[in-house]
Order: sequence, then structure tokens, then C-alpha cells
Amino acid sequence: MEVSLSDKSNTCLKHRIVEHSRSLGFDLVRVTTAQPFPETQVILEERIGAGLMDGLPWFTLARARVASDPRNLMPEVRSIVAVGISYLCDGEIDRSTPGEPCGRIARYAWGVDYHAVFKRRLRDLHAFIEAQLGRPVDMRALADTARITDRAVAQRAGLGWYGKNTNLLTHEYGSWVLLGELLLDVALPPDPPLKTHCGACTLCLPACPTGALVAPGVLDNRRCISFLTIEHQGVIPRDLRPLIGSWIFGCDLCQDVCPVNRQREPRNHAEFMPRPAVGSSPALIPLLRMSEAEFNQTFQGSPIRRAKWAGLRRNLCIALGNSGDPAAIPALVEALNGEPALVRGHAAWALGRLGGVEAREAMVARQAVETDEWVRGEIELALVVEHSKVDKD
Repeated sequence: MEVSLSDKSNTCLKHRIVEHSRSLGFDLVRVTTAQPFPETQVILEERIGAGLMDGLPWFTLARARVASDPRNLMPEVRSIVAVGISYLCDGEIDRSTPGEPCGRIARYAWGVDYHAVFKRRLRDLHAFIEAQLGRPVDMRALADTARITDRAVAQRAGLGWYGKNTNLLTHEYGSWVLLGELLLDVALPPDPPLKTHCGACTLCLPACPTGALVAPGVLDNRRCISFLTIEHQGVIPRDLRPLIGSWIFGCDLCQDVCPVNRQREPRNHAEFMPRPAVGSSPALIPLLRMSEAEFNQTFQGSPIRRAKWAGLRRNLCIALGNSGDPAAIPALVEALNGEPALVRGHAAWALGRLGGVEAREAMVARQAVETDEWVRGEIELALVVEHSKVDKD
């Protein structure tokens, strides 16, 4: 049902929507039209064609075209309320000590899954709008789970501007923001986009250790640490493993160096504070030894569930191999002799990095019984690496 309002009444309604949105916990609220995003569609099609989106099989040309026009999701849409929540919270970045190597998790994943937070608050906002109008209002509540270009909506609404690291940057909270949208069949006066840009700053580009930022505003998905540790479910290329460092889920490096993000005060929303069972810089060895049932229980309601048990343990092996801490060897030996093969192969790589008699003997023993061809190859390469380390020593 399409709702038509006078200019004065829809301006007043918009003001009430903004005020109520803030009372619900949204830090940023702006409104834009429901017009298509043709420039975004062209960019997405070009990057898909160049292979920069490889590894995301669902992100097809057809999806890019659908996502670039809100009317494909909701034909009767008249306005989009763009909202943002700052997830910046206090927490330790790296608390590693000898004998207890720790890892890094992207800040947005320290707390609960933001999708549920957004959907609940957007439904509450929709109920408020219906109460204000005294009639049903057609809507779609979105939070990174539907076919819409979130950053393009937020940019046109004036929430922020595109950073050269491909993140949306805001004056108030930098890029430490999560985005959502409420599509409405109500016509509301739109806000103008910001004219701000990053100027000559390119600090984020060299900060990416894997070289995923191939040009200002252009990301090669295949090299991005966030993609590799979250979305990618297979083998991580050997040349990229040392560059991942201690990241076990996501990456914030291109945000950490951004001048816009400096001296931003943490909002410390309760939902995004570090989970007590994991923290912001978790000990890696206990996580690697975690069973699948323990993983599901520990990370219930957490974004980290997206990596799955095998994917997280693969990431843990890489982080432990990069830690240089021999205390990790017993846990890696257990992983080398466990399941699945994906974890065994990355455990072999990590043991080769750490080296030593215990690591070498474990790999030789596993090599004698290993049936997976890829894992056998990883063990052989790891033994070569370990042998060269012994020769240098």
C-alpha cells in the first residue's frame, strides 16, 4: 500500500523517525530515495568480470544487477532509512605472552552477531512508523543479508563516504560502523550525500600485508585476509599464510591506520563488547583443541560461527605457525593427527614453520599413515622447510 504525505507532514514524520531511531540505539540515521544505483552496478560488473570477486560464487552478474535497484527487493518502495551502529569497543588487541600465543579477531566480531541486533531494532522502528501513521506500512528490514548495495545506500543518504580501503567512512565514528536499511513505501524527504573524500591519503593501501587493495577503492577479494579467514572454506594459498599473521577471523589493518579512525571514542555498545568466553585477543591453543560441540556452544550467537569449526581451526593453525612459539607444537601435533584433512594440512605447514625435533618426528610419523594426497604434499613441503631451518641453525 503506497502512502502519500504532504511535504510538511512527511518532514515531521522523518524527524520523529530519526529521533526514535536514536532512542532504539542507532548511532547514525539518514534517509535517501529508492532510485537505482547505476554507477554501483557498473563498478560491480567490472570487478566481477576482472575476477576480483572470485571466491564468492553467489555474487554473480545477475545479483549485482538486482542489488543495484531497491525496487527489485520491494517494488513499492518510496524511501530508504539508512542506519548505522558504531561497534568500536574497548578491548585488548594482542595479549600474547611466551607460552600463550593469542590471536586477533576483527572488532565487529568481538560480540554478538549484528544481524540479529539490526533486525530487532528495525522491526521496532517499523512498528513505530505504523503507529505514527495509524495504518499498515509495507517494509523490508535489511542488514547485509539481502540483495542491496549497503554502502551505496549509506553513501547516497549521507551517512559517510567511500574510503580508499573500500569501507564507508563517517565523520562521527570513522569506519567502525555496521550498516542496515529499512525500505518503506512512505515518501520521506531525502538527505544529501556528503562531499567529503579521503584526499591524497593512501595509508590504507600499503598497510594491507597481502596486497589486497590493488588501487584506491579497489579490493582483490582473493587476497583479502577477511575473505580468506571467513568466507573461504578451502586451502589458503601457501604464499599468503605468513602474511595473515595472528588474524583468526577477519582483519582490521586497513582501518587501524586510517586517520579518520584515530581518536574515535569507543561507543561500547553492550552487544559488541568482547564475549567473556573468548575476549578480543583469545588464546589460540585452547581454541585449536576445542571440539566441534564446544565450538558451537562457545560461539553461539557470534559472527565467528560463519567460519565454521574446520575453518577456524585452519586459521588457528596458521596463526600458531606464525607465532614462532614452540608451546604450540603439542596442540598442532594433535591437529595433524585429527580431522578434517583441511586442518591436518595447515597443521603440517605450521609445524614446519616452528620446527624442532618434536615437530619433525610427528610429521614423519604422520607421513607414513596419511592417505590424503594434499596433506601428504603439505607434510613433505613442511619437512623441507623444517630441514632448511635446521641447516641454517
